[in-house]
Amino acid sequence: MLGWIVDIYKNMGTFSKTLVLFLILWGIWELVQYFRRKNAATILTKEEFNENIRKAQVIDVRESDEFKAEHILGARNIPYTELKQRYVELRNDQPIYIYDSSQFLSGKSAIFLKKKGYDNIFILEGGYENWNGRIKRSKSYHGV
Repeated sequence: MLGWIVDIYKNMGTFSKTLVLFLILWGIWELVQYFRRKNAATILTKEEFNENIRKAQVIDVRESDEFKAEHILGARNIPYTELKQRYVELRNDQPIYIYDSSQFLSGKSAIFLKKKGYDNIFILEGGYENWNGRIKRSKSYHGV
């Protein structure tokens, strides 16, 4: 059944075989990371995220310049690059709502926080780009 795949692979050059092997390993890595993120946090739609936002610690893991430009109203900024030093600022007895630009850093942040013993971790589906709720926008910040 898989004989045709084996035949194609045998006829490939060394570079092509290396590339195929790399792509297979990368795909496996991404699959493992997907399940790690899924086990670390619950993905919430923007409506679910907004529903209980006042009962949660809303954390923006984007860099501070992005946060200063605009962010979800009530969020505080703990950039992913500083999370390892600042995670102790988070309370373990309240839900943690995390977002970033697209959801990539939120997943990595959730995995880290889960390892540190936090349980009620939630991620905004699609990240800030998907948010249409209340935001705070800086009138004077133009980036540095």
